[in-house]
Amino acid sequence: MTTEQEIGKLTEAMKETESTRMYERYLAIRLHLEGRTLTEIADILGRSFPAISGYWKNYRKNGLQGLELGEYPGGSKRLSNEQEERLKQVIAEKRPVDVGFEAKYTWTLKLIRAWILREYSEDYTLKGVSKMLNRLGFSYTKATYTLAKANPEEQEQFRQVTLPELKDS
Repeated sequence: MTTEQEIGKLTEAMKETESTRMYERYLAIRLHLEGRTLTEIADILGRSFPAISGYWKNYRKNGLQGLELGEYPGGSKRLSNEQEERLKQVIAEKRPVDVGFEAKYTWTLKLIRAWILREYSEDYTLKGVSKMLNRLGFSYTKATYTLAKANPEEQEQFRQVTLPELKDS
């Protein structure tokens, strides 16, 4: 295939893609085929030289398919399935105070992080704890408080009578 044909295929791929990342990869290869150096392309696109060089090597080896975005699985799990199951059970069935966090009654990311560190010697970031909890099926909800000894009738009277009076004054 001639260079002009390659440029034509890249131009067509650039028109068809909806991914800005793929567009940028196609553009990098087209610029190189048009005579720009990899260093110039890195400067133009604001990418590192190794990134642009990697695009070029993948393109040379596998054509347009070599530029396809791969899966980025992230790091491997640090807790075993059994440890994660225990964590789920503790969060779902116990309060922090029940597992040794004095005067703490609601689970927070910081408390869960501390529990994991204490139990399994694994230090997660708060974002890492959040992602793990999401993967385990938990979702974030803002805590609300209900007074245990509150009288519902008096609360309703406050909302209907006293609160409007306070707002008016």
